[in-house]
Amino acid sequence: MASRSDFFVSSRILGFFVLSLLPTAEAFDGGDAVALLLGMTISIVGFCACLGWYARTRNGQL
Repeated sequence: MASRSDFFVSSRILGFFVLSLLPTAEAFDGGDAVALLLGMTISIVGFCACLGWYARTRNGQL
């Protein structure tokens, strides 16, 4: 009998395969590209801010 981790690995591979069949999004103009870059930048900065907040509360500095 297959282990539980084998099931998760095979389901991830199947999920990536299904996602690869979907059509990709294309930037139609410069505004779309700028919005994508701005959104990614805000997301990364927000993630780092949350990570820093978590680290400070874990160390008792906040």
